[in-house]
Amino acid sequence: MESSELRIFQMVAREGSITKAATKLGYVQSNVTARIQQLETELGTVLFFRHNRGMTLSSSGKTLLAYADKIIGMLDEATKALASTSEPSGPLMIGSTQTAAAVRLPKLFAAYYEQYPNVLLSLTTGHTQFLMEKVLHYELDGAFIGGECDHPELQSIPAFDEELVIASSTAIEDLDLALLKPILVYSTGCSYRAVLERFLHSRGLTSPVIMEFGTIEAIIGGVSAGLGISLLPRTVTSRYVVEGMIHTHDVPDPLRHMKTEFIMRKDSFISNALRAFIDMRFDHDVASA
Repeated sequence: MESSELRIFQMVAREGSITKAATKLGYVQSNVTARIQQLETELGTVLFFRHNRGMTLSSSGKTLLAYADKIIGMLDEATKALASTSEPSGPLMIGSTQTAAAVRLPKLFAAYYEQYPNVLLSLTTGHTQFLMEKVLHYELDGAFIGGECDHPELQSIPAFDEELVIASSTAIEDLDLALLKPILVYSTGCSYRAVLERFLHSRGLTSPVIMEFGTIEAIIGGVSAGLGISLLPRTVTSRYVVEGMIHTHDVPDPLRHMKTEFIMRKDSFISNALRAFIDMRFDHDVASA
């Protein structure tokens, strides 16, 4: 079994399609098909179930994917370690929740790039669980997540402390009335959504109407129009409050504050680019909007 075969297998598993995997890898489709068949023959097991919608991992395939992620991740880590120089350079893949990306990171990224222009920064946004999976699978060097991280394979560094508020339309000034509205949230796995649902349950509201949105702009727009409420950091809502678009309501302790942490794999090689990023202070002067 060669690393190239594992990379092909990993891509097919992620894309769920030979055609899509071949396009991503820059290979002809027949080559990818042949390599997957060769791998199945070598291992003596079926790795994928084929159907008219694509390919789905078998139980053996799921087992192999877990090892493939680790093996390929470690090979990539070794490449980074051997190519590391004293001057930070090369790619640095960072993940973040949308709220942190919108308010906290622009100045931090700008200050970092000004100091280290040879680093190729990239940013992936998503909810906390999505970001943790990306870091665990070596697809991100690190990520800013909402809440504390207790995963045994991840380490975390405190980054920001957010004060949370309930956002509603300006027509609703009473919190009890606001809580009767639908809640506008990201998909399951979002830490802010989890806190809001916990807060509603504490107030006896166990079956709220839930509307999922893909962006913070869409959530703010829905709140402003009176469609529902949302739980957001005060740093995100302050501008919209000043502009008269929304009204905010205080959240009682102990749910009022949430930590944003920067996570990495415990076994990852820390490149000079990542080390410089970690060492840069996450203070108010650099990171706040």
